[in-house]
Amino acid sequence: MAFENTPDNVKGTGTMCPALIVAAPSSGTGKTTITAAIARYHRNQGKKVTVFKVGPDFIDPMILRQASGELVYQLDLWLVGEQGCKQLLYKAALESDLILIEGVMGLFDGTPSSADLAEYFNIPVLGIIDASAMAQTFAAVAFGLANYRPNLPFSGVIANRVNTPRHTEILQNCLPDDLRFYGRMPKDATITLPQRHLGLVQAQELADIDVQLDQAASHIAATGLAELPASVEFFPCEEVEHEYQHEGVLKGTRIIIVKDKAFSFIYAANIAFLQETGAELVYCSALTDAELPAGDVLYIPGGYPELYAEQLVQNTSFISSVRSFAKTNKPLIAECGGMLYLLEQLTDLQDKKFSMVGLLPGNAVMQKKLAAIGSQWVELPLKGTETLDNNVMRGHSFHYSSADISLEHISQTKHHPSERLGEFVYQHGNIIASYMHWYFQSNPELTVKLFTK
Repeated sequence: MAFENTPDNVKGTGTMCPALIVAAPSSGTGKTTITAAIARYHRNQGKKVTVFKVGPDFIDPMILRQASGELVYQLDLWLVGEQGCKQLLYKAALESDLILIEGVMGLFDGTPSSADLAEYFNIPVLGIIDASAMAQTFAAVAFGLANYRPNLPFSGVIANRVNTPRHTEILQNCLPDDLRFYGRMPKDATITLPQRHLGLVQAQELADIDVQLDQAASHIAATGLAELPASVEFFPCEEVEHEYQHEGVLKGTRIIIVKDKAFSFIYAANIAFLQETGAELVYCSALTDAELPAGDVLYIPGGYPELYAEQLVQNTSFISSVRSFAKTNKPLIAECGGMLYLLEQLTDLQDKKFSMVGLLPGNAVMQKKLAAIGSQWVELPLKGTETLDNNVMRGHSFHYSSADISLEHISQTKHHPSERLGEFVYQHGNIIASYMHWYFQSNPELTVKLFTK
């Protein structure tokens, strides 16, 4: 990916902080486990570790937050923007002893890719290679990661899922002299994070997560990653003229956010944005609370309603309060799993049907095959947005269900960068719903309109 506005920073004017991008040849190689292990190891040494996640993933950041003890924000040159990423990194550098960035998919996959981010900000890459079933080929893969892009800053490689000293010796000896070998992480069932259809199981669902993280961190002690990596200079964000000033514009607005095991896919940046607007945020659970708290706006994010459908539908008093809220004509925003919750019916993978809230006419069916994935943008023709210069919101979708909704859509997303048509956006009275997960900071002014009572 080429950048027209590559940063023209003056060395010596920024802030130095040790930093690594943890990447791999592909998904499923152990990026999250090793990133979390490094974070927990240095946290246990008394260091403040800030971890970021490349791309729009919700679940990996939950594990990484548990490991580091700090909020995990997205870094994506398209979703967050170049200046947004720069600002997040600079702020982290001011406050942290170590910055870790978990990549997405394979190192060079996607537009933009983890490699694009590494090159743009000159952050060295740590390559994770699953070497459990290879010997000398380890060197070929490592060499490819390090040299496929000539300007890519590359720190070295670690061999994952390797258990014997002899295997480790073979891997290390076959590497070129200029490629650093950080050591190995063993194949250890006690640190393997379980997965389901949308990725890793959520941190809040794992009773032994801290034991797993400490065990993973103990393996880091025997590698070169026990030392802090080289420092990188991070620079402040340039002032943007005529930037929309959103601080305090929603003061006096009480936003109800449903957040529990069924609905937990919320960007940390979205919460930070709503707090910056001055809105009061109040959380509740569709699983355990008897009713909604009082509020001016209801926000139901994505999650796993299909896994908790039985408990959700049994909480009839909460469903009744959601229906009552909808009758007040106050804004109700529902993303992905939140939209499924508002439908008339949801069918799970065992073909069991559940009657849901019934505020949107239609039904959804879970399926084993991935239905949609990808970064997307959409024009939102909402009331009050006619005067906006920009009514485009960025975000992404990732779901294993198909929905049949008996409404005319008000808009349809387009995938980035292909421009292929994606998800529908529905407006039904005061309800705005879509499979798309919004990234609020991509359009602050439009987001404020979305949450204005």
